[in-house]
Amino acid sequence: MLDNLFRGLFDTEMTTVIPVTDFLLCVASALIAGLLLAACYMYRTRYTRSFVATLALLPAIVCVVIMMVNGNVGAGVAVAGAFSLVRFRSVPGTAKEIGAIFLAMGTGLIIGMGYIAYAFLFAIVLGAATMLYNHIDFGAGKKAARYRTLHITIPEDLDYTGVFDELLREYTSACELTQVKTTNMGSLFRLTYNITLRSASMEKELIDKLRCRNGNLEITVSKQETITAEL
Repeated sequence: MLDNLFRGLFDTEMTTVIPVTDFLLCVASALIAGLLLAACYMYRTRYTRSFVATLALLPAIVCVVIMMVNGNVGAGVAVAGAFSLVRFRSVPGTAKEIGAIFLAMGTGLIIGMGYIAYAFLFAIVLGAATMLYNHIDFGAGKKAARYRTLHITIPEDLDYTGVFDELLREYTSACELTQVKTTNMGSLFRLTYNITLRSASMEKELIDKLRCRNGNLEITVSKQETITAEL
């Protein structure tokens, strides 16, 4: 009676029904692996509660989907199409978040195929690598403090063409005017430069020199912005 309860309405004699005990074992294993991956991701990383909770549940979700497909090619194609739609319903994340999602999905897929030991080995090795990279701050770059985005506000009667070139050549090794924008009902211009400082310690000195040329109007220096996505 219990076996019939868990049979599908459209099952045939060629369909292999997964025993309930095996199903629960795979789901429990996927949940444990998800918690392990979420813990590894949280190590020295800024995160949101919703993301790590989703990361912990994702392997179990993928595991169940793979088990239900169970060799059915048509169902597999439908599942692939459904997963592809999720990408267009979500907010783009950072490369690190997308990598964590792929790692969780890969773990769930391996468990759904029945290779529980391989799934834990995969999660442990990749989770340890994630923690190691976070610990050593892999890929941070020593020159990151020199890359800046500079916003300069100037009065509308000041010809901005070349007025700051001399100073920028002195204090930066590379600079590019990326945007000119009118503000304050057109009475002011806002110039945006991407610059590479010769030394991070020269930032304040550069700002002081620029203030003398723009009439002491607003100047903003921030982490260098990029037009393209972080990926």
